[in-house]
Amino acid sequence: MFLKDVISRKKRICGIVMAAIFLSSCSNQTGSEVFEKSQSRPVITIMAPLHFPQGPDSSLVQQLEEMTGTTLMIDWVPDEIYTDKMNAALTMNSLKKATFVKYTDYIFLKSAIRSGMFWEVGPYLDEYPNLRRLNDNILSQTAVDGKIYGLYTERPSSRQGVILREDWLENLQLEAPKTVDQLYNVLKQFTVKDPDQNGKDDTFGLTDRNDLVFGAFKTLSSYFGTPNNWIAQDHQIIPEFETTQYRDTMNFMKKLYDEKLINQDFVVTSKDIQRNMLISGKAGVYIGSMTDVQRLSNEAKQFNPEARFTVVNRIEGPEGYKVWSIPNFNGLFLFSKSAIKTENELKQVLNFFDRTMEADAANLMKYGIEGRHYTLAGKEVQLPVKNEQLRIDEVSPLYSLMIADLSNPNLMQVAQEDPLLALAEKLSVDNEKFIVKDPTVNLESVAFDEHSEDLNQIISDATYQYILGQMDEAGFNQEIEKWRRSGGEQIIEEYTKSYFE
Repeated sequence: MFLKDVISRKKRICGIVMAAIFLSSCSNQTGSEVFEKSQSRPVITIMAPLHFPQGPDSSLVQQLEEMTGTTLMIDWVPDEIYTDKMNAALTMNSLKKATFVKYTDYIFLKSAIRSGMFWEVGPYLDEYPNLRRLNDNILSQTAVDGKIYGLYTERPSSRQGVILREDWLENLQLEAPKTVDQLYNVLKQFTVKDPDQNGKDDTFGLTDRNDLVFGAFKTLSSYFGTPNNWIAQDHQIIPEFETTQYRDTMNFMKKLYDEKLINQDFVVTSKDIQRNMLISGKAGVYIGSMTDVQRLSNEAKQFNPEARFTVVNRIEGPEGYKVWSIPNFNGLFLFSKSAIKTENELKQVLNFFDRTMEADAANLMKYGIEGRHYTLAGKEVQLPVKNEQLRIDEVSPLYSLMIADLSNPNLMQVAQEDPLLALAEKLSVDNEKFIVKDPTVNLESVAFDEHSEDLNQIISDATYQYILGQMDEAGFNQEIEKWRRSGGEQIIEEYTKSYFE
């Protein structure tokens, strides 16, 4: 079957079947409980991504309700189908009062924002003691036509790097890679040799998934010097896929695919399956967010107690060290006018998020319950390793609800973090020294907001087809011309005018 058909069918299945499966709320409350509480408390409906097998422990949600004086109805949607579910809710006009929108999806909602589907919240922020302290620079990164519509979840500029099996490196007498060539060699040796020393030919190098942004491709493209989405060059804004470096990345990925150094079905592989290949010992390298290493390591030890991991962020390419970055928000909560009918209702929802930034609620959502999930050493949090899985199962899903947590002074500090997580966070800070920014972040292009989803699909399909050997360079160039004819040319003109004038 042709790749485009596979992808489009996959999207239709996710959009229709999964939306139906997860239509009901995962708030763990019965209808009678919700009704009883709602008689005296405002009901806050929320749609949020779930990055774990199950939602948070219901007792923690109930404590959060008591602290905030609300009744929470939270629709926890598995992350890998979140975009499809959100788009379905948008189409059916069934959004929650507060709906989380990923950074990568936000650009596609700007037309809906301009049409008046969401509340502008900027004018209300000063009324709340915590919301008024939100970072003005980050808020401006989220603005549409200079107006603020959302409350952001915070993140560093770039957590991107390489997670790999340290014990496999030692078994093959390899060092952690420092260059693109060394990275290729590690992937090669993890495939053709016996890194797990079980005497079987049952391993490969890189596990990847159907995501050209948060999968391996975009981070690898950074190493080759590809600009971050766009580049200002010769008095024009040029898309990344028209650069030599983007082609070099496609050729590198094609080489990995042809030599079977990567899972051969990565184009249709979900994040969960990608992760499982690493933790089960089938693959030895995962390229993505370095802070995933702690959870990946803990889960891998359930398969093999001897499994050990390390992380690397500096991979030198032809142009030195480079890594792509996003604005300092991972996503944001938007507030639907169809779900929130009045200004008073909006203020109730904003009050909930403001209250979650207070010390008691914020620390509950971040660390859980003292004595069960963590202990205190003075004023610092200690996170015992023996409680790690319990924290992941019961507490970690709540992190999706936290806004501006990195700069929240009400959060307690951790006395001593897990060594792997501490290393990943240290390297994320180091990434700041060589990040590559998107020059269009604060630029406006109506054509981009209206057409980028369809246009991105053209390039995404063409990129996959090139890597799989279904399209040559001439065919890829034809797809670029199609992209330009379909609205890309107008986007270039609008961005160029906005950037240079």
